[in-house]
Amino acid sequence: MAEPKNTSNQRLTQIKDFLTMNKTATTIPWDPDCTKFPTRQELPVIPGAPEGAAWVWGDNDYIGRLNLLTPTRVAAASKEIRTGEIVSVNLPLDTPAQPAFNREVFKHEIKIKAENLCYDDIYHLNTQSGTQWDGFRHFAHLASGTFYNGTKGSDIVGPKANHKCSIHHWAEHGIAGRGVLLDYKRYADKKGIKYDCYDHYPISWEELSQCGKDQGIDIRPQAQGGDIKIGDILFIRTGWTEAYHSKPEEERNALALRPHSLGKDDGQRYVGVSQEPKMMDWLHDCYFSAVSGDAPTFEAWPSHEEYYLHEYILALWGMPLGEMMDLEKLSQKCLERNRYTFFFSSAPANCPGGVSSHVNGTAIL
Repeated sequence: MAEPKNTSNQRLTQIKDFLTMNKTATTIPWDPDCTKFPTRQELPVIPGAPEGAAWVWGDNDYIGRLNLLTPTRVAAASKEIRTGEIVSVNLPLDTPAQPAFNREVFKHEIKIKAENLCYDDIYHLNTQSGTQWDGFRHFAHLASGTFYNGTKGSDIVGPKANHKCSIHHWAEHGIAGRGVLLDYKRYADKKGIKYDCYDHYPISWEELSQCGKDQGIDIRPQAQGGDIKIGDILFIRTGWTEAYHSKPEEERNALALRPHSLGKDDGQRYVGVSQEPKMMDWLHDCYFSAVSGDAPTFEAWPSHEEYYLHEYILALWGMPLGEMMDLEKLSQKCLERNRYTFFFSSAPANCPGGVSSHVNGTAIL
């Protein structure tokens, strides 16, 4: 009798692993210490999950790709610290003054406890108002109305609300690893590529690949012969922060208040990465622990496809998504040092039940 196909495949993988000294993720829940993971096209079918879901770290997992930030990888990432220069990636809490998508503005109140002797202060803010991590409660897989690892809206609000996919799980685990900056804005300026950061402009995988080559980085995953390591934290600079500061306050406030609705006609429009399949394969197959950009949406907005990258990155893959990172100083430091990798750490808010968080992020070169 012939062997079952899956058993044969597992044995073949075991032989390949022995010969290559790899450890391939084959059995769910995956071991984060594995050295080889399936591509997007090879993902296993998860019973009860939407097609393309990578809910592979266990039934009660709410940190997703942060599982890849193992002690071994964090220790290896610490070797990126060479000059010891510290670079914050956080915009001031009151920037942008009027957040995109007509979100609430930041308010700061000083509270006098004892005149001339003791003061407190009070923040009123929307965690999506500035430099932010989109948490797994922020954006669902739209067709199924499901957030990461089977979480539903009823888990977030209402009488049955609980802590599934709460941002505090990230805080308890922590975020630290090797950061990689792709400075698309500097590359575009060098090549004479013009675009408006406040309009829909999709950056293709090919453009990012050429940007990487210009910086001396092969953006393919290490498994395919490239320079991207499992667990890396991706940063893409589009120049949105520079564009924001170049505009008069009235104009940038008006742009943030443009009408918003899902679909191609959305009045909110921003530069970002394209939704093309090659981009999706790359974002998945590199096994980044998190991805981020400096614009309000990371992906080109609005999507001109029938789907959003937010659905895949957050709900299906469980990958933290950062937006409005201040990458201006980091860009300059990377240019001066002629290297675009560094150690990065972030302290999300330890808020049980929370949706998202400001980043509180630091790059160390």
